Amino acid sequence: MSTRSTYGGAARLIAVIADIAALIIGLWILMYLLGANRGNELVSFIHDAATWLAGWSYDLFTFDKEWMQVVFGYGLAAVIYLAIGHIFASRVRRI
Repeated sequence: MSTRSTYGGAARLIAVIADIAALIIGLWILMYLLGANRGNELVSFIHDAATWLAGWSYDLFTFDKEWMQVVFGYGLAAVIYLAIGHIFASRVRRI
């Protein structure tokens, strides 16, 4: 296996992890906006995972409306994970 293909695989893995993190956060935003049943195990799991992933950004800004807090607090984390993950993956791919 060549070094280039090894780094290409690592870059793909980094990008996929960033995509999954952003997907989980995006799912929680969508579930929240659609009023998903928080008593449901899947909804609860997605909420817990998204809260863990976005714990650093959720209370960064305060809004009067709760839905804005969720969209911007969690959304910021999703965008950051995508941007940093894909930038880092492209750097690894260039090695």
